[in-house]
Amino acid sequence: MKLLRYGAPGAEKPGLLDKDGRVRDLSQIVLDIAGAVLEPEGLAALRALDPDSLPVVAGIPQVDLRLGPCVGGIGKFVCIGLNYADHAEEAGMAIPQEPIIFNKWTSAVVGPNDAISVPRGSVKTDWEVELGVVIGKPGAYIEETDALDHVAGFCVINDVSERDFQLNRAGTWDKGKGCDTFGPTGPWLVTPDEIEDVNQLDMWLDVDGERMQSGSTSTLIFKVPHLIAYCSQFMSLQPGDVISTGTPPGVGMGQTPERYLHGGEVVTLGIAGLGQQRSQVLPAG
Repeated sequence: MKLLRYGAPGAEKPGLLDKDGRVRDLSQIVLDIAGAVLEPEGLAALRALDPDSLPVVAGIPQVDLRLGPCVGGIGKFVCIGLNYADHAEEAGMAIPQEPIIFNKWTSAVVGPNDAISVPRGSVKTDWEVELGVVIGKPGAYIEETDALDHVAGFCVINDVSERDFQLNRAGTWDKGKGCDTFGPTGPWLVTPDEIEDVNQLDMWLDVDGERMQSGSTSTLIFKVPHLIAYCSQFMSLQPGDVISTGTPPGVGMGQTPERYLHGGEVVTLGIAGLGQQRSQVLPAG
């Protein structure tokens, strides 16, 4: 299934994408794509529905029908740093011996085609295409062999980052990661049964039509099961929590000379099987 949320910001309704690319309304079935709906029993109930029995929502998704973040009520937005060896190299940092964890504040989360706003005082706003893992089954101290049982689905994330805030403002990565609009998420949550191999997904990102990032989840240092098990040693994972798994090389910080977003650019990105995003970049207000 491809689950989504559509409508005006803050008033999104739940839906799913049918085989013809139309949005089907789920608002008479569930309140949101969130919480218990993402647990195995909730997903099984949605999977048992006949999409043809659900109302068609007018409009073409991501054209004249706005999509919101594909997960509602995100509790924790956990990010993994330097999880591609070639990205660590371009950043001039050592390959980590265990996963680096930081947070993206949930107030950063926006829809896949919503604008990205450069924050006030920014000089190094950057882009990062990433695979997002959405938790369904809750748990703590999860065994790696059981980790995929806890996954509700996967999605595209742009881990927008302000490098000066991240690296030069007293050493706390979080303050460069959680600015408003820095978490475009979606377009849809794709359940694991639709993904043949999550470790073989091509990913890409363009700025104004120029290819900047081109990679694959096959080169992740720490794979999805390990990340779930690892994170669960430090926090319980709840339905709707998101783990963003890191970015391949090609970020602005890694360019020669460095290249950043200042406003006016269009950032497009996608992951095979998970959809695409397109965001206009707005200058600092």
